[in-house]
Amino acid sequence: MINDSVTYDAIVIGSGISGGWAAKELCEKGLTTLVLERGRKVEHIKDYHTAMMDPWDFKHRSYNTPEELARQPKQARTGFVTRPEGKHWFVDDVDHPYNEDKRFDWIRGYHVGGRSITWGRQSYRMSEMDFEANLKDGIAVDWPVRYKDIEPWYDYVETHIGVSGQNMGLPHLPDGKLLPPMPLNCVEEHLASSISKNYKGRLLMPGRAAHITGDKVFKGRVKCQFRDRCIRGCPFGAYFSSLSSTLPYAAETGKMTLRPNSIVHSIIYDERQGKATGVRVIDTETKETFEFFAKVIFCCASAIASASILLNSRSDRFPNGMGNDSGELGHNIMDHHHRVGASGTIDGFEEKYYKGRKPCSVYVPRFRNLPGQTEKVDFIRGYGYQGSASRENWERSIPELSIGLNLKEQLTRPGPWKMGLSGFGEVLPHHDNKMYLDYKRTDQWGLPTVTFDCELKDNELKMRMDMRASAEEMLTVAGFKNVESFDDGSPLGVGIHEMGTARMGRDPNTSVLNGHNQVHSVPNVFVTDGAFMTSAACQNPSLSYMAFTARAADYAVAQLKKGAL
Repeated sequence: MINDSVTYDAIVIGSGISGGWAAKELCEKGLTTLVLERGRKVEHIKDYHTAMMDPWDFKHRSYNTPEELARQPKQARTGFVTRPEGKHWFVDDVDHPYNEDKRFDWIRGYHVGGRSITWGRQSYRMSEMDFEANLKDGIAVDWPVRYKDIEPWYDYVETHIGVSGQNMGLPHLPDGKLLPPMPLNCVEEHLASSISKNYKGRLLMPGRAAHITGDKVFKGRVKCQFRDRCIRGCPFGAYFSSLSSTLPYAAETGKMTLRPNSIVHSIIYDERQGKATGVRVIDTETKETFEFFAKVIFCCASAIASASILLNSRSDRFPNGMGNDSGELGHNIMDHHHRVGASGTIDGFEEKYYKGRKPCSVYVPRFRNLPGQTEKVDFIRGYGYQGSASRENWERSIPELSIGLNLKEQLTRPGPWKMGLSGFGEVLPHHDNKMYLDYKRTDQWGLPTVTFDCELKDNELKMRMDMRASAEEMLTVAGFKNVESFDDGSPLGVGIHEMGTARMGRDPNTSVLNGHNQVHSVPNVFVTDGAFMTSAACQNPSLSYMAFTARAADYAVAQLKKGAL
């Protein structure tokens, strides 16, 4: 163990969406901050080496070899993460193994910036209805906060990251500080009109995405170029990532030290003080171990990784993991279930097309189980839809249905319009949906591997039937043809919104964190990634992670100044 006696005011574990925000807020408030990233160093723009490549620039024309696929058997189950233009952002399953009692698609990116480089960028607020849901339904535990506690932090985060979209005045999808929306195309507008005309309480709107639009100036970033190559890394900084936004802000203060290739083994606990004093770190390249010390520690490594660190932080005081007095650490895994919906074609818009490649879907907000709604369904909570309309073109040549002159003439004209809707549904928190550490099966650094034991339950399965039927019905009513519904299955993890492993709560006997994201029994340790989520709602969660992180950092600094941490 190398003890170089380096002490900081704060340590942030992880450099993704939450870690970047923690670093920015803590540094800007004057704290010397060490940011630990287990993956490699990545620099904005410089390391987006596929950003400007065209299909013919890729080896094997964007196909993977069998040898390449063999190294990502679990990552490959989701399809998109193994495409050559973006697969370098996702881990090698051989080098980074995990175990499954039940299938779980754990999609990870180990590099500076984390999954903030590859996230879907959909940005929606949770509502008062979402924060009250567990209490009203008698599910799990109550959130220790309400919308009014988080609202100013949503404002703060949206103003910084830039979220395009349209305010609709919906109480269950609160309005925000939004930039101009990415407009609907003609077929999307047609479906929006049909839904509003034929259904009470339903609407289709432009998605809210963390992409800069309009004329507002953002330091170091320019507005979206509508290239839709986002998964490669955006050299324009048009969408929010910690690499293009929060980490540069933190670095600008002169207070941040960024250390890549640094796996956090565990958090060091001082029983005499009743506090954490630092972290143990393994260098991924040399496999040397280090200790770094700080007054406050932010766990932002992702829901599974942060829970793993806490579980591995064992001591006489915490034999089952730091802060695990309740026994809930690692439990209550949630995600959003999707890959269910419908698609169809439509006639009548042959003379119309669209410009650019809009990197944002449409959104149909939740319309099930809303307050005052009388329509009965056999499940609780709800879901929304994301989707888009586009025209087929040269890809029609793939089935080889025609040859010669007729084929050439056909391929010079856009094909028919097609519209798809895919649902995103809430997953309820269940104690028996869990992950745990296997100390007998270790990785190359000697750390225990994660094992998953979780699945969709009855409520989600009933919801999926409605998600499929409602999508098919709305397209059919709007005059779409060849409407086909689908349910491709949705094992937990495939939504890449894993959360809930160190949930917030009011009672230390039933939760891991309090309402300020502090570990109940270790007040100078904060967890602000998806682990803190008490329930999932059906909205994409990253905006909430950012808002809660900014709020927790503000609170931590105030407590430090008072001498309370």
